[in-house]
Amino acid sequence: MLERLAKNTHFCYVDGYSGFFQIPIHLDDQRKTTFTCPYGTFAYRRMPFGLLMHLLLSKDFIEDIMEVFMDDFSVHGTSFDHCLKNLEKVLKRCEEVDLVLNWKKCHFMVRRGLVLGHIISEKGIEVDKAKIEMVEKLSPPTDVKSLRSFLGHTGFYRRFIKDFSKIAKPLTYLLQKDIPFEFTEECEVAFRRIKELLISALIIQPPD
Repeated sequence: MLERLAKNTHFCYVDGYSGFFQIPIHLDDQRKTTFTCPYGTFAYRRMPFGLLMHLLLSKDFIEDIMEVFMDDFSVHGTSFDHCLKNLEKVLKRCEEVDLVLNWKKCHFMVRRGLVLGHIISEKGIEVDKAKIEMVEKLSPPTDVKSLRSFLGHTGFYRRFIKDFSKIAKPLTYLLQKDIPFEFTEECEVAFRRIKELLISALIIQPPD
């Protein structure tokens, strides 16, 4: 998804209201929405937004002009006019199916935007500087919980760090069962190295 978006020059980020649970799912189709969680197995009785979008829009339609994640969708184009035409198609389809949009959260014809925690633009895929600033301020972990938090935040951007797993090995070793938490000098070096690499992370350009 990020790679497909980053090939474009203009974007429109459109947000849909989540009031689509009003739409009932036919009894025969409810089993198709079955999911399992720690509390048991359940099925939707009313249409959640993610399913609704994919029912309203064909797969080809989505892949050609937009990307969908939950109740957010990103319309894109390789030029201003191209993006504008794609946006027109999407808005027309929304009108046809009475799909209500949250205009306060919509952004039209921008050159860059935040998608799934990454900055997307014609240049490519970048880390979110706000998240990196937060990581930069983190102190060395003092227990397993804080170490998991650090690895979770930095692991999210592991695509920007070559050999992330290798560099983080001294840290991930401490997560093993029955291993005493001893933050050694080797761990300190790995901790600081990961932070340095994220702060100086380069822009990833998607393949042609």
